[in-house]
Amino acid sequence: MVTRRLFLSGLGAAGLATAAAAQSEPVPILDVDLRGSIDASAHGIRPGAGDRKSKAFAKLLKEAAGKNMPVFLPPGDYTISNVTLPDNTRITGVPGATRILYGGDGHLFAADGLARVELANLVIDGANRWLDDTVEGLVHLSNVAQVTIENCEIQGSSKTAVSLQRCGGRIERNRLSGAADYALYAVESHDLSVTGNHVFDCGNGGILIHRWQKGRDGTIVSGNRIARMAATRGGTGEYGNGINIFRGDDVMVTNNHLSGCAFSAIRANAGSNVQISGNTCLDSGETAIYSEFGFEGAIVNGNLIDGAANGILIVNFNEGGRLATVTGNVVRNLKLEGPYVHDGAGFGFGIAVEADTVVSGNTIENAPKWGLMLGWGPFMRGLVVSGNLVRKSPVGCAVTVVEEAGSALISGNIFEDTPNGAIAGYRWNERTTGDLATEGTTYAHLTIERNRTG
Repeated sequence: MVTRRLFLSGLGAAGLATAAAAQSEPVPILDVDLRGSIDASAHGIRPGAGDRKSKAFAKLLKEAAGKNMPVFLPPGDYTISNVTLPDNTRITGVPGATRILYGGDGHLFAADGLARVELANLVIDGANRWLDDTVEGLVHLSNVAQVTIENCEIQGSSKTAVSLQRCGGRIERNRLSGAADYALYAVESHDLSVTGNHVFDCGNGGILIHRWQKGRDGTIVSGNRIARMAATRGGTGEYGNGINIFRGDDVMVTNNHLSGCAFSAIRANAGSNVQISGNTCLDSGETAIYSEFGFEGAIVNGNLIDGAANGILIVNFNEGGRLATVTGNVVRNLKLEGPYVHDGAGFGFGIAVEADTVVSGNTIENAPKWGLMLGWGPFMRGLVVSGNLVRKSPVGCAVTVVEEAGSALISGNIFEDTPNGAIAGYRWNERTTGDLATEGTTYAHLTIERNRTG
């Protein structure tokens, strides 16, 4: 008969036997790095070793990638050059303290045809040293499916800070500065996110989302702070933009803060289905927000513009630019001078549109030429302009009356302190009518009604 006491004593004896057996056998040692990364210093990669460590560093990256493990760089300066990143590269450091310095004579980081590359918590300094013709940037990645660059400081590139070609992934919470050309040049991207970065003091532009051929891009550019973009290459808008979209469709540009751009805060050229929303654009040298040339579909809403030569331009119907809404924007404190001599309408107007566009609920103040500009010569079609407030502009609204211009409805707007007229007809830059808001119109393509002047 097995009693409770006998059962418990049996368990105790079994436990003692098991413990004795365990003591008589060696305990296996598990080959596990509990930190989850490879410490570069344990492999002879230490700060201050000079550029001669580049080959050892590249070897370590390859070994770590093969084990699917990140490489951790302790604080200090690491001078390296000509490192080709292997697939599955993951490099991390201590924010602000781990510094990778480009040693010159070629390139710093380059990669092509990989599944994944991750750089985090690093300072990457190009020291303005020469980069060869095989790369466009200090970090140059091509055909990488998933790029992650986060919480890094990338500065002093003699070309572009980060150059991406046919890449996807995330560029997030970085400080990109002092590049001779651009902070970020991303071409032929797929589902890229560029968010929460601080971009400043670059020679020819901030964040560029381009394509070699027009097509779907899908990049999201959101929550970035961009300041002081120069245009050292000159031009009439190719350079000097805070955010520049070229041929990329389905791109979103939202909630960014942009100031001191030599040309545009945001310029979309031939980008269809682009959304430009909720941005603050201060002290732009030319047009603050542009959607131009061969595009179909643009939403420009809820932006604040203070200080620019022109406010918002939705133009180039002659090149296929059409179909937009411009709603709920505040545009103020514009100027007549721009960074070059303009051979068209010039500078000093708040919002200009041309084809298949609704302009509603905007507030325009202190536009020194025209508050609103509708059409250009014969290039106007299907405009609805209603519910806008225009204040302190010589002419509240300039509308084209050139033959073959299409229809425009100008209704329910308020024009205040527009001493040369609320609404006037123009043949290009030449005024040819009185105040159409009070005198009425005989032009069949125009419907002007229920506007208030004062």
